[in-house]
Amino acid sequence: MTIYLDYNATAKVRPEAAAAIAEALAEGGNPSSVHAAGRAARARVEQARAQVARLVGATPAAVTFVSGGTEADALAIESALAAGCERIIVGATEHEAVAETAKASGALVEEWRVDEDGVADLVWLVRALDDKRRTLVCLMAANNETGVIQPVADAAAAVRAAGGWLHVDAVQAAGKVALNFETLGADTLAISAHKLGGPQGIGALVAGPRAMLSRRLHGGGQERGRRAGTENVPGIAGFGAAAKAALAELPALAAQSAFRDALAARVKAAGAVVVGEAAPRLPQTLSFATPGFASELQVMGLDLAGVMVSAGAACTSGKVKASRVIEAMGRPDLSPYAIRVSGGWASGEADWTACGDAWLAILERHRARAGAKAVA
Repeated sequence: MTIYLDYNATAKVRPEAAAAIAEALAEGGNPSSVHAAGRAARARVEQARAQVARLVGATPAAVTFVSGGTEADALAIESALAAGCERIIVGATEHEAVAETAKASGALVEEWRVDEDGVADLVWLVRALDDKRRTLVCLMAANNETGVIQPVADAAAAVRAAGGWLHVDAVQAAGKVALNFETLGADTLAISAHKLGGPQGIGALVAGPRAMLSRRLHGGGQERGRRAGTENVPGIAGFGAAAKAALAELPALAAQSAFRDALAARVKAAGAVVVGEAAPRLPQTLSFATPGFASELQVMGLDLAGVMVSAGAACTSGKVKASRVIEAMGRPDLSPYAIRVSGGWASGEADWTACGDAWLAILERHRARAGAKAVA
């Protein structure tokens, strides 16, 4: 028996999403065609657009389907620069999809510091925005490694007052906590299907009335002229079905905070440090570090015990390395020893309990080996 607790890397595909994908594949049709099959495909795309929009509290017209969160972030950043933003402020704990795209843009990039719990410093932001240049500000809704939730609405107020553009990477937050694009105040917001139980390779960028998108892929007029190329109808249909299910199950996912906190208490009693503990966090995400117990040893030990977790982000080509997120929080001493446990729609209390049992067992073995070496 295996236990999967790495939903922040990718969620298990929901049965509703799998069914929607299969139906779309069986039916076929190009949504740009005017015959019956084309109209049916178009209907699937627009139904999914409405479902995704409801998940984040936006209008369907605001949703542009793309290949995933990374493309959504890139489209937002490049559009903001094309619209006249002269510099970019990037949160110190942002995902690489944002941070690396900003660096590659050629624009001036400034890092926005966070406090010891990983929460963005709003006082610093207000000072940084006291500048005549129009600024793109990037702030993720929730961190992929720690689950820390950022004060997006407060940041949006400051950015709007300064005439800037706020882009929010909500890839980890969507489907895990309630989101409302209108009240958040963001100009653009990125989401991805595979983080909430949909298929990989499909995502969306939500854009408000202040954001003028500049398309990166040229050709046909798909996605209202914002992104050329035939739509991924099966992926979009699966995305929509997953979004609908995730929205309905938000209360059930919120209940996982009790499982998270129970595991946190057990690992803390064994000497671990819970990362971002004092900050608001996603209900199903727990990051903790155990000084002297390397991240890769914990991940491998748990994997051998049938429990799948990760060390930090899952976007580093399969490598386990020290967490730059935890380093940005001022704890480089903890960075090499942190792991992340993240549940999802199919996780239960027994999974979290079993994870704790397995981790305590491998910790005991690790300490016994370390003690034997010290004696030798």
